[in-house]
Amino acid sequence: MQYDILIIGGGIVGLATALRLKQQKPGLKVILLEKEKSLARHQTGNNSGVIHSGIYYKPGSLKATNCIRGYNELVQFCQDNGVPYDLCGKVIVATSPSELPALENIYTRGIQNGLTKIRKITREELREYEPHVAGISGIHVPYTGIIDYTEVCLKYAQLFTKAGGVLKLGEKVLDIRTSLRGAEVVTDGPTYQTSLIVNCAGLFSDRIAALTRPNLDVRIIPFRGEYYELNKNKEYLVKSLIYPVPDPNFPFLGVHFTRMIKGGVEAGPNAVFAFKREGYRRTDFDWEDFSGALAWPGFRKVALKYWQTGLGEYYRSFSKAAFTKALQKLIPEIREEDLHEGSAGVRAQACDRTGGLIDDFMILEDQHIINVCNAPSPAATSSLSIGRTVSEMALKRFATVPASTL
Repeated sequence: MQYDILIIGGGIVGLATALRLKQQKPGLKVILLEKEKSLARHQTGNNSGVIHSGIYYKPGSLKATNCIRGYNELVQFCQDNGVPYDLCGKVIVATSPSELPALENIYTRGIQNGLTKIRKITREELREYEPHVAGISGIHVPYTGIIDYTEVCLKYAQLFTKAGGVLKLGEKVLDIRTSLRGAEVVTDGPTYQTSLIVNCAGLFSDRIAALTRPNLDVRIIPFRGEYYELNKNKEYLVKSLIYPVPDPNFPFLGVHFTRMIKGGVEAGPNAVFAFKREGYRRTDFDWEDFSGALAWPGFRKVALKYWQTGLGEYYRSFSKAAFTKALQKLIPEIREEDLHEGSAGVRAQACDRTGGLIDDFMILEDQHIINVCNAPSPAATSSLSIGRTVSEMALKRFATVPASTL
């Protein structure tokens, strides 16, 4: 039960990191533990399946650099391994003059991030791409695509195990004990010895990190995103992907329309505080998750800052009419009867003690552990790049010591 590197978390970031480690240093003994009985059960398997271009992110940030690099690596990976995807493009739509400055800022960021094929489009050109959209101006982003990230994960896992990696499902990490020589990882099954741990536990990444870093200064706050789907006879209203100009007063992109790789069109998501970290239904509740969030001073400051917007999101969660009204801002023809309830996902959003919602990826290093503490969207698009970044951090520790001898 002794390994060079042990990875916690069988989502797309953990699997990409595992694959990159075996590709870069095949002799390493690498094991990945996942508490569920199958892979990609949470954030990875419940997102909208978008290949993001990197247009929104601050130039030079980890999100921007990893998304651009990860985008190209993901597309090449899918081509090489027969994973279906479609670069169908998207439009970002301004529906009022007040949104035009923010739209211009998005365009500028896109150009700074190297997206030279994006194009500002007029109302008339917007209608050529999306005939049913109501907008006064927009940006066409030809890079954006759609994919099934669960399929990507299964292919990562297949290649990882083929390269000699070990994958264990249904093993939940309970404790981590460190010493000068390495670390001991205690699960609800076996106990493992390892020289290095990589924490990619997503919604529980802060709790895993806190096992060895008790003064961790961030907490994961879970936000549930709920979707409706267009009825089959109304799917013609959406040709590709339609996004609004994001509200600068709220750290999410707003409800949008996404054509899915396996068919159908999703509408959403909203963003509501989830009373359970893996709570995909409105009635899901976990006392430890709920009380832990309330006890964190950063979350209380977030709640105070965004309470009005948050109440609106909760209202849309329980009111189909209100949700429909938000969608009508982009497509006025949409009616309540055109929608049926779809899936939901929960986003792991890191929040610091001062109430800051961490906007960038966050990776923290200790002696025997690398903690990926914040990897929200576009982490799936960026997965191979994040995996490369983390694996390079890990491999520096093995540069002068032969694998499997620590």
